[in-house]
Amino acid sequence: MTAASDKADAIDVLVVDDDFMVARVHRAFVERVEPFRVVGTAHTGGQAIEAADELRPDLILLDLYLPDLFGLDVIPRLRTAGHDCDVMVISAATEADTVRGAVRRGVVDYLLKPFDFEDLRLRLERYAAQRGRLLTTVVRGQADVDRVLAGAFAPAPASTLPKGMSVETAGLVERALRAADGTLSATECAALTGVSRVSARRYLEYFHGTGSAEVSLRYGAAGRPERRYGWRA
Repeated sequence: MTAASDKADAIDVLVVDDDFMVARVHRAFVERVEPFRVVGTAHTGGQAIEAADELRPDLILLDLYLPDLFGLDVIPRLRTAGHDCDVMVISAATEADTVRGAVRRGVVDYLLKPFDFEDLRLRLERYAAQRGRLLTTVVRGQADVDRVLAGAFAPAPASTLPKGMSVETAGLVERALRAADGTLSATECAALTGVSRVSARRYLEYFHGTGSAEVSLRYGAAGRPERRYGWRA
């Protein structure tokens, strides 16, 4: 692949956080996930808008507690300036009104601080998959619209995991499902990920319950049918 095609495939990210060290950590996290590329950082709302004008990012990771503007107030200013970049909120703000306000302004995700690399990685990968669907989908009817929207409103994996389940193992199972040529049984998933069959089955059922995976039954000559899982593309 040429340098030009690498650039075309990259998802350019602007990191916005008032804390210089936090912004540096977030930048390092993002740059570990392909095909994301950090093109700049900003530490105030005004800087964020200026950087968006200059850098034209595809995605902005937006802190809310900025010294000059509340983060959510940056979004309408970006739209007024003609920017259609996506925004992912990264904040410690847990107030219901703030979360509702973020949803109303069309953010693609909302990640609470503090978080670790895996929390962000899963959300970035989900965003990249959804962005790819939006860019390539040909809408011929309602089913195509529903398929795109189903991806847009998929639940966040890291914040909704039941007690006793880990983000790391969920990520392993998710990647195994995504990479599978077809469907996987719990036994096959366990062999691919290195976890026990019981654990693999629990995570597979979790993804089925959230709507991220679908289940089919394979009937053998005798006995109970085998449950097989496939990631919803």
